[in-house]
Amino acid sequence: MKNQVGPRYKWYVLAILTIVYTFNFIDRQILVILQEPIKAELDLSDTQLGLLTGLAFAALYTILGIPIARFADLNNRKNVVTASLAIWSAMTALSGTASNFMQLFLTRIGVGIGEAGGSPPSHSIISDYFPPEKRATALSIYSMGIYFGIGLGFIVGGIIAKLYGWRIAFYSLGVPGVLFSLLLFFTVKEPIKGQSDKVVLEDETPSLGEVLRTLLRKKTFIYISLGCGFHTFITYGVGNFLPSFMQRVHGIDIAHAGIVLGITLGIGGAIGTFAGGYLGDRLRLKDMRWYIWVPIIAGLVNNIPSAFLMFSSNPQIALWVTLFTSMLTAFYLGPAIAVCHSLVNAKMRAFTSAILFFVLNLIGLGLGPLVIGYVSDLLIPTYGDLSLRYAFLTSFIAGVISLIFFVLASRSYLADLEAAKIS
Repeated sequence: MKNQVGPRYKWYVLAILTIVYTFNFIDRQILVILQEPIKAELDLSDTQLGLLTGLAFAALYTILGIPIARFADLNNRKNVVTASLAIWSAMTALSGTASNFMQLFLTRIGVGIGEAGGSPPSHSIISDYFPPEKRATALSIYSMGIYFGIGLGFIVGGIIAKLYGWRIAFYSLGVPGVLFSLLLFFTVKEPIKGQSDKVVLEDETPSLGEVLRTLLRKKTFIYISLGCGFHTFITYGVGNFLPSFMQRVHGIDIAHAGIVLGITLGIGGAIGTFAGGYLGDRLRLKDMRWYIWVPIIAGLVNNIPSAFLMFSSNPQIALWVTLFTSMLTAFYLGPAIAVCHSLVNAKMRAFTSAILFFVLNLIGLGLGPLVIGYVSDLLIPTYGDLSLRYAFLTSFIAGVISLIFFVLASRSYLADLEAAKIS
């Protein structure tokens, strides 16, 4: 297969991988909009919902992402992404057959196993099609798939669940991903590793130990990973209970909640994701640290709409303010991945993304929904249906910790970047 492609083809690849990432988040987050009818039918607690939408998925997703990414760095990354898409989509459809908590728990683990091979190889492919000066923008466009997926999953899942039940929603949103994996397999070409960088790579692929030592020597990578982890504690912890919050606290039905949250989270998150990468790429010409300063500023400003979201008694204000919270919380991802990729060579990038996502998802996805669900259960005797409102306050603590790590990363980045150029 030829590796030389036309200038438009890289944008086609980016579009296809963005759609794959959209399926990723449709299948990952579909349970979030469906959890109230599932909770009622299967008699679940908020802690169990937190396990299903967080730790059940994150456990093997984070662990398996590392060896799969290492395999992708050594082999054909496109084939890894294709197989992963087919597996997680099939497991999403299978979720509709669950009749108890354990069966649903196992199918969510299956989704996590499939999705473990999605993002890190995709990041690596994109970094080979796009040069460093355009990389954060490209990675941010790819990351917009998060919010396209959440938006479509909430809207379509909520409507289908209201009309036909939550099981049909799982079937309807799982099967298309299996079919799309065929288009990916037959139309996307595997790029040459490092083809967009102005460096000559050694023929020998670095060992696993060498990659780990390289990453652990970079303070910036450690700080960025931890900053992203506590940042996603907010996005997953609050986001995974947001439809339930709207239904319990404001009495909004599942279809209405799905449509409005799908629009606000989808549009707001997509705008914020693109803006974060675009601003980072533009402002890097003045100072490379803008890749980190952009998410810091967005995180500080986000405290204002977040307070309105949690404590407004007006359901319309609570619903529509999510447009701004989703936009501001989404600024971080494209710049964060671009920073991490700038610290290593092309043969380490999939593995670097896997380690970043290991930390990000272990803290954010694994603990965020679980902690908020557990705190909500503790507060139910005192606050009843308002328990989620006060459980959400844990997200402010996570936000402060996240900002501290991002500030530390901004202080070490220039030195680590210079060291990466020399090595």
